[in-house]
Amino acid sequence: MENMKVMVGLSGGVDSAVAAYLLKEQGHDVTCAFMRNWDSLTNADILGNPTLDDPVCSQEKDWDDARKAADALGLPLLRIDFIEEYWQEVFSTFLSEYRKGRTPNPDILCNRYIKFDSFLTFAHENGFEHLATGHYAGISTYRGEPVIRKASDHNKDQSYFLAQVKREVLPEVIFPLQDITKPEVRRIASELGLSIAGKKDSTGICFIGERNFREFLSNYLPMKPGSIINVPDGSTVGEHKGVLYYTVGQRKGLDIGGTGPYYVVGKNVEKNLLYVTDEAHPEWLISDACLVSGVNWMIPGIYEGECAAKFRYRQPDQQVKLKAVGEHDVMVLYPQGIRGVTPGQEAVFYDGDIMLGGGVIEQVFHGDENLMKAIDAFAAKRRTDV
Repeated sequence: MENMKVMVGLSGGVDSAVAAYLLKEQGHDVTCAFMRNWDSLTNADILGNPTLDDPVCSQEKDWDDARKAADALGLPLLRIDFIEEYWQEVFSTFLSEYRKGRTPNPDILCNRYIKFDSFLTFAHENGFEHLATGHYAGISTYRGEPVIRKASDHNKDQSYFLAQVKREVLPEVIFPLQDITKPEVRRIASELGLSIAGKKDSTGICFIGERNFREFLSNYLPMKPGSIINVPDGSTVGEHKGVLYYTVGQRKGLDIGGTGPYYVVGKNVEKNLLYVTDEAHPEWLISDACLVSGVNWMIPGIYEGECAAKFRYRQPDQQVKLKAVGEHDVMVLYPQGIRGVTPGQEAVFYDGDIMLGGGVIEQVFHGDENLMKAIDAFAAKRRTDV
């Protein structure tokens, strides 16, 4: 690879710091940039609630860590704000999906609209040819076109979160960690004397940080307690704190006494009811088909037939069959049954390590529900929307 002018997204974590180091060692002209995309006071003003009880997030600590890492590596570091873009493209959609009773993935939205859109545009405007991040993923080819592939370290692979990145930008993207394991990254950081060599991985909401999720969400979606219904017998087994805050498949945090454990199997937002089942009736958690919309195809054309799928991060590959409903909508069939497939989350499709594409789970089906009726209704709605 010839020497290039590369902008690296430096997050304050060990992965992006080592990614920047590797590119520098390869002889590239590297500049780092730290993105600040969340500000409690600014977002309170956008929401029209200047007294919003939203504690300061960890972003300033991350900025300090990024600055120290850049200094140690001898690389320039920029600080840029995408607060308004993050609110409009990511967080507003995040809240809208929760209001519908769905469970969105803000990291996927963030990658599409911020890291590989707004940030990439900023890089271009400042004369950089390529953008690099510390994601554990790779770039490969499929039918002669660049596509995203899983990282060599499957235990750390993050390709799932990149499913909505536009394939048109892939020739300008570099993933320096695509063939490196996490232990190797920490070893390199330690040998370089980086203070973040042992920093734990972030598990919070993209750019917002780690918080008590229910309390954080209640700032934007007020709590409204209601009944928890045990589906097998229709009995009321407890009270939830707000039906919007729960996810299909969730077991912890239900605060239901008795035998248990209980699992969330559904929710009725209009009636404010949360539906659960116990371990004796797991069939309520299992579906055998789902409708996926807004598929972002990483490959040229549309894929139909057998492939693998992930319906959530860290889930082992599941064997499925895709049937196209439209250019960006597919029915996903898995007659073996899969537990906890959840509307609002992302279904991502693979051929081996090659990512075929991914979209949002619209609806799940159990047993012999009329799939063709659902397909026809969805296709009719798509025609009306157009």
